[in-house]
Amino acid sequence: MTPASPDNAKKSILLVDDTPENLDVLKGVLAPHYRIQIATNGRLALKIATSAPPDIILLDIMMPDMDGYEVCQHLKNDVRTRDIPILFVTAKSDVEDEAKGFECGAADYLTKPISPPIVLARVKTHLAMHDQKRHLADQVADRTRQLNHRNQELEETRIEVIHQLGRAAEFRDNETGLHIIRMSRYAHLLALKVGLSEPEAEMIYQAAQMHDVGKIGIPDHILLKPGKLTPEEFEVIKKHPDIGYRIIGKQHSPLLNMGAMIAHTHHEKWNGGGYPQGLQGEAIPLAGRITAIADVFDALTSSRPYKKGWAIGDALALINKEAGNHFDPDLVPLFLTLRPEIEAIFNRYQDQQESPPATTA
Repeated sequence: MTPASPDNAKKSILLVDDTPENLDVLKGVLAPHYRIQIATNGRLALKIATSAPPDIILLDIMMPDMDGYEVCQHLKNDVRTRDIPILFVTAKSDVEDEAKGFECGAADYLTKPISPPIVLARVKTHLAMHDQKRHLADQVADRTRQLNHRNQELEETRIEVIHQLGRAAEFRDNETGLHIIRMSRYAHLLALKVGLSEPEAEMIYQAAQMHDVGKIGIPDHILLKPGKLTPEEFEVIKKHPDIGYRIIGKQHSPLLNMGAMIAHTHHEKWNGGGYPQGLQGEAIPLAGRITAIADVFDALTSSRPYKKGWAIGDALALINKEAGNHFDPDLVPLFLTLRPEIEAIFNRYQDQQESPPATTA
């Protein structure tokens, strides 16, 4: 007999047969090289296999109560045992019997009376294949963990870049960083209320933070002008959605693409009177319509050196009044139902300038 490798001495084999003489023969062939477990019926085999899974199973077919085919099917349907190689060892030598064995999930099919060298060779081969399969699975799992970790790092970096892009626009405006936080959280609330999934709402939350990135391209004397803009100056301001869209550009990242779309469409109006494209109704992407409400509401309720913020009730009243004109008439009622959550965000993220009480009607 071919001696087993040192590694094989650690391997365990479960022999399943209802005939003691058959078990003795197999044990005599394999015991010098492997650790042997024995089961004299199918139910005992299942109990042993699930409690202390062997490295390989040699299984008879013709057994009372539960035959080998049924045992094999149970083993292959159990996550704890489905990967264990099963070798049928049986007197059933018909082609149909062998085919049925492979259909059940067996790795090999040996007929009685056995040839000891063939049994040893087949067992050794299937153990080596099983080890290789497990090693490959471990490598795939390890590589998948590495890729997931890398993807998480890339996603975190991408989100941080998005936040910094949003802050870059805020630094050039009279807004504060809290405007981005509040309006994006308002947008997240409304996205969920509309019925979007949490991942979809989260994407709008992140992407909305880039809505005003185009203000980077607006000259300071216009962007920071404390007084009323002239019509010519307002035309320059109206270019910032296009600028933002070009700054972000078309990317492979769905998040960045949504950011570009929101930057481009958050000043469009439901009635077609917005800019820069004059889109109307549902031609305006949903994320743009959601961001428009969140952005205007926060602009109204925010105090700045040149203006006092509106009371939340007054701002909501204006949002309601503009349903069907500035804003999507289906989104406005949903936004109004979110008043408690909106007030919580408003009170949590306050600007340094004095703001009115959140509950003022």
